[in-house]
Amino acid sequence: MMDSSGRTLVCSVLFLDIVEYSKQSVADQIKLKQSFNRTLSKALDAVAARDRVILDTGDGAAIAFLGDPADALFVALAIRDNTNLPIRMGVNLGPIRLVKDINGQANMIGDGINVAQRVMSFSEPGQLLVSRSFYEVASRLSNDYANLFTHEGSRSDKHVREHEVYSVIMDFGGERTAVENESSKPAQRDDTWRAGTPRSAHAKSQAHDENQAAQIFDAGANLIVSGYSKASVEEALNKLAEAGSRVISSATQVSDKWIASCEHPKAPVSACKVATIEGKQFVTGPTREAVSTKVDELIHFGATLVSEITLSHGVWTAVCQTGDREHRW
Repeated sequence: MMDSSGRTLVCSVLFLDIVEYSKQSVADQIKLKQSFNRTLSKALDAVAARDRVILDTGDGAAIAFLGDPADALFVALAIRDNTNLPIRMGVNLGPIRLVKDINGQANMIGDGINVAQRVMSFSEPGQLLVSRSFYEVASRLSNDYANLFTHEGSRSDKHVREHEVYSVIMDFGGERTAVENESSKPAQRDDTWRAGTPRSAHAKSQAHDENQAAQIFDAGANLIVSGYSKASVEEALNKLAEAGSRVISSATQVSDKWIASCEHPKAPVSACKVATIEGKQFVTGPTREAVSTKVDELIHFGATLVSEITLSHGVWTAVCQTGDREHRW
């Protein structure tokens, strides 16, 4: 993995779990997890270790892909199409912060992984769903990739946060077979993925107008800024900063695009406050989205939501029970 600890990056996150894993006997859980690990390991063979971060979530895993967004897409497809396990999957493109856990191992927090988990929760066993931010980038890699997706509409999570999702079709001919055949070999990453990318994608990347204005996608509490030149993305970030946004991750090149992220002007997560009183964490903030995002971060570190997000005297509030893992906010 690249040395990015402590940095906030925009990357693709694949979140997946085994359906009803906790209802199985311990012996069956062990068999399921061993089979899951073998499938995941094989699907990840073609992605260099430095370009990914893997978290074991017990009943599944979360993988951050630090390079080409297509890596997340085709790893997910390889898993879906080569296992009989009842697996749900969700992919999101968004900001994450790479940190060290209590054991000094790589961990990640942020809206990028939180939304990936939410998107996964909307999927059925054997289904792959992606967020709008991931779709907007992946569908522009080539016409072949664009044809993979079907718009499924908007879904609401338990915090009443809306997520626009897209499903990935079950059968895709054309170039996907070539990618999967190559990815089953432990070849070098660059050769593997370039061999599987349709020629139209390379031709298209050469035809992009670098003077085209950057696009801005709503990702809930955050905004994703995407463009074909670093200058266009930075110009959009400056305008958003003037409107009150705080930059989360500066412009970074992902595939043939430049991508950055910032707080939503109407949902400044940095404005949230967390007060710990007698083992409970009281989260307050100016918007539901901001408080929801902060609650997701607390839950990631072991907290439990004990009181739903409510509006009182103009302030959004939630209450969590302190988790086992300590984290300073």
